[in-house]
Amino acid sequence: MFSWLGTDDRRKKEPEMFQTVSDGLKKLYKTKLHPLEENYKFHEFHSPALEDADFDNKPMILLVGQYSTGKTSFIRYLLEQDFPGMRIGPEPTTDCFIAVMHDDTEGVIPGNALVVDPKKPFRKLNAFGNAFLNRFVCAQLPNPVLESISVIDTPGILSGEKQRISREEAVSGYSCLHRCLFGGYDFAAVLEWFAERVDRIILLFDAHKLDISDEFSEVIRALKNHEDKIRVVLNKADQIETQQLMRVYGALMWSLGKIVNTPEVIRVYIGSFWSHPLLIPDNRKLFEAEEQDLFKDIQSLPRNAALRKLNDLIKRARLAKVHAYIISSLKKEMPAVFGKENKKKELINSLEDIYIRIQREHHISPGDFPNLKKMQGMLQSQDLTKFQPLKSKLLEAVDDMLANDIASLMVLVRQEETQKPNPVVKGGAFDGTISGPFNHGYGEGAGEGIDEADWVVARDKPAYDEIFYTLSPVNGKVTGANAKREMVKSKLPNTVLGKVWKLADIDKDGMLDDEEFALANHLIKVKLEGHELPSELPAHLVPPSKRKIAE
Repeated sequence: MFSWLGTDDRRKKEPEMFQTVSDGLKKLYKTKLHPLEENYKFHEFHSPALEDADFDNKPMILLVGQYSTGKTSFIRYLLEQDFPGMRIGPEPTTDCFIAVMHDDTEGVIPGNALVVDPKKPFRKLNAFGNAFLNRFVCAQLPNPVLESISVIDTPGILSGEKQRISREEAVSGYSCLHRCLFGGYDFAAVLEWFAERVDRIILLFDAHKLDISDEFSEVIRALKNHEDKIRVVLNKADQIETQQLMRVYGALMWSLGKIVNTPEVIRVYIGSFWSHPLLIPDNRKLFEAEEQDLFKDIQSLPRNAALRKLNDLIKRARLAKVHAYIISSLKKEMPAVFGKENKKKELINSLEDIYIRIQREHHISPGDFPNLKKMQGMLQSQDLTKFQPLKSKLLEAVDDMLANDIASLMVLVRQEETQKPNPVVKGGAFDGTISGPFNHGYGEGAGEGIDEADWVVARDKPAYDEIFYTLSPVNGKVTGANAKREMVKSKLPNTVLGKVWKLADIDKDGMLDDEEFALANHLIKVKLEGHELPSELPAHLVPPSKRKIAE
């Protein structure tokens, strides 16, 4: 059946050659991983089969949060324009999943039409039925930001009596999260589907009313195994005073620490992501710095998209292997004729012991195994006698892919990165602070005095000159040893002072004249005030007498 598997030893040793990373991922999945998934019903238990559009689509950002945290406003802020179907208000206004994507003409595509489009990566969402598809749309518009990324807006998560009742009245299952139906469809399962395929997951919180509902906590837990994609935005931070903001930030980190079980501290960006005036402008510089950090993270997505898809394929392959071991073990234990139902119940109840046995036999990390309760719940509706026994050739093909083909794809990823210009997200809010006086840090630190006709260092040069002439200059210059004795008084590390010296010694003669010495002290001051040193000396900091040398 699987003729491609063959026993050609030479093929196993030599990885396949691919033209592009995307083509390589598609071919590896179709020829080596998909047969394993198909044979052991992976798609029924974990995730639908991948299609070409999953490998070709632009990077996607998934926005998740409770209602009125500013998810839709955040998208509006990035795009700097309205998008079709957009509604903003203090009440729960977004009741649909909205995929905001690029197109030359503006319009809305309803969910049922969207999932039959082979060019869109949403075809497998039809498994969630009309209840979901009636609440899923694609908003298309010609926007430069969307030429590089797509954004998924989600319904605001509620809390309170309505959800408690829906949990109690919903169908039975393996956890309260998956029993809870959001408008007739499994909200958490849809989020999990998107989480597997997006490049970034942004959790939004409202700084003015910080509370993480039980439902939101369950949703965050559903994003387990995708923690590397998660970023947190503490939005509307301009509505509270600095002291309150500090306490809110601490409370949020404490709450997240209980929900997101990772050893690393999750990154939280603080700001006010809409175009309204700041209510309390005291923390304006903090908000600007946080916004720039978040924008840099988003702008890096196109550059890292291929690596992310490669990483997700590896994670999927590891899970598929473990799933194959579990299914084949259950098949092996099932009787051929009598006592099937009793044996099935016994195997499901002892699934944890089966997990432990597989871990020991195949040296697999416990973290690679699927959720125990979820697996037990899904096995209830399966006929274990129809499961397939272990087929070593299928597993060997996946092992060969992980050991050899993935390595060649990694090399190809680096080659594509060097051959192509760095793709970054452009347009909208990303262009607002790229250049000009409102660029982050403009006129501060090493940028101070950039617009002034006079040399900015000259302001403090008289004070620096007094120190300079105490260092026994010879022919108008002090030696490196004498300059070092003064510079180390700043208590900055030698690595930093070495960079200061490199920037200040413009004529590269190993000594400093009075202007170079003043420049060195100015750069030390910049660093002590908390700013970063430039990699190259800006033109406005070059001493007037050295500007011809610098040219």
